[in-house]
Amino acid sequence: MTEADEVDRIVGAWNTQRPDLDFSPLEVLSRMDRLTRLLDRARRDVFRRSDLEAWEWDVLSALRRAGAPFQLSPKQLLQQTLVSSGTMTNRIDRLVGRCFVRREGDPADGRSVLVTLTDDGRIRVDAAITRLVDVEDDLLQALSRGDRDRLAALLRKLSLSFDA
Repeated sequence: MTEADEVDRIVGAWNTQRPDLDFSPLEVLSRMDRLTRLLDRARRDVFRRSDLEAWEWDVLSALRRAGAPFQLSPKQLLQQTLVSSGTMTNRIDRLVGRCFVRREGDPADGRSVLVTLTDDGRIRVDAAITRLVDVEDDLLQALSRGDRDRLAALLRKLSLSFDA
């Protein structure tokens, strides 16, 4: 017999009260919801220790992942962070104020701007990703590498079904 968690207790109670329903979706998605909340807290703590807000992380990490020279257009940042144009402008302004990014003219189009990660921004995002990987590895210690790979594949399959 496997050890029961809180979701097992909730589903068991529902099965008693409503035996006419199939609660198997709750067994998956309620666990995902609980794990998401734990992960959000862990990530907020990592970002706080790196003196970053989650939204700052989103923008800085997009720039860092772009590779040298670590720059993207505001439109590219919008596509990667899924926020409105006005929100992105505000975020870029605030990151410029913290000296994590700078605006530069696009040499390919004099009317356009590129957002470039500064050395301070790169140092900050590199420290945060190192902490994040360490914390998230700790969160997954209960799973073997094979279990992690299988879970990642199943979650990818589910994620792709939402994108279809």
